[in-house]
Amino acid sequence: MDLGNVAALIAASAFATLVLVLAVPILRLRHTVDAATRALRDVADQTGPMLGNVNATIGNVNTALGQVHTTLDGVNMQLARIDHIAENAQHVSSNVANLSTVVTAAAANPLVKVAAFGFGVRRAAAKRRHDDEDAQVRGEIKRRRRGGVPKA
Repeated sequence: MDLGNVAALIAASAFATLVLVLAVPILRLRHTVDAATRALRDVADQTGPMLGNVNATIGNVNTALGQVHTTLDGVNMQLARIDHIAENAQHVSSNVANLSTVVTAAAANPLVKVAAFGFGVRRAAAKRRHDDEDAQVRGEIKRRRRGGVPKA
């Protein structure tokens, strides 16, 4: 064997040793890749039903939102009616207030005059009574001074 053959034999054995040394990590890497593949397959198998459940839930939520929207439309219609009723009540209230003002203005002036007349009549009657009593007392005093009836 010549030197070139020996060098080729050493290079071939070094290459074979390198292949064997690299084969062990590659085989271990294959097991890791297989485990990752199984894990991904399991995740994919479980994700399908979960997505189906999510789609069903979203459909139920959309149905509920449609019902809520319909209910809110009904509530808005009722609120519009209540606004209209409140507006009418406000008009009635202002009309009653105006009517009250008119009745007060119409009745107040004659009532004031009647009250003033009644006060004047009571005052005149009281003064007349007072004057009559004064006249009786004066007459009695004059009679007593003239000596008509002895003092009690």
